[in-house]
Amino acid sequence: MPGPAPDERRRPEGRRNMQGIRVDPEAEVTHEPRQAVLSALVKHRPGVLSEVSGLFSRRQFNIESLTVGPTSEEDTARMTILIEEPEPGIEQAKKQLQKLVPVVSVAELEPAAVRRELALIKVGGEKPDDVNAVAEMYDGQAVDASTDSVTVEITGSKQKIDAAVDAFRQFDVQEIVRTGAAALERGPTTLNKDD
Repeated sequence: MPGPAPDERRRPEGRRNMQGIRVDPEAEVTHEPRQAVLSALVKHRPGVLSEVSGLFSRRQFNIESLTVGPTSEEDTARMTILIEEPEPGIEQAKKQLQKLVPVVSVAELEPAAVRRELALIKVGGEKPDDVNAVAEMYDGQAVDASTDSVTVEITGSKQKIDAAVDAFRQFDVQEIVRTGAAALERGPTTLNKDD
């Protein structure tokens, strides 16, 4: 066959994989993970939470928090799922969620969405006045008190809850329970069955 000899052929610059195929640097770009809040309307029936969490487990998506509760419509529940994934993973999570039969609608909320979390913090009861003072600093309130412990309820952003937990560490924190994020889009935008 006519043509240049093997040692006379042009060799493109760049890296090659194990099979000798040239690797395109653009295709190799890695995406930095980011947090995304996915809001899903689902049919309010047994097993839906299991289906959704099973999907995330199978696809190896990491759920940072997941909250679920009823909506204004009796047959519908709302899930708020906080995940941290690279951009392609977030898109994939939305597409996979939408394919589930009990899922009615899925949307990613804007970063400016209203996000709130609830925390119950149980601390030692030796200094109840000091505990109440710290609770008031974070707009919290004592919801249970005994001679041995005080339980405080704090509601707010993740940063506020984190700061409150740090502040309560001075009182011998015995237990902490956090709900994870519940979120809604700001303004008139809503997640409807038609979306």
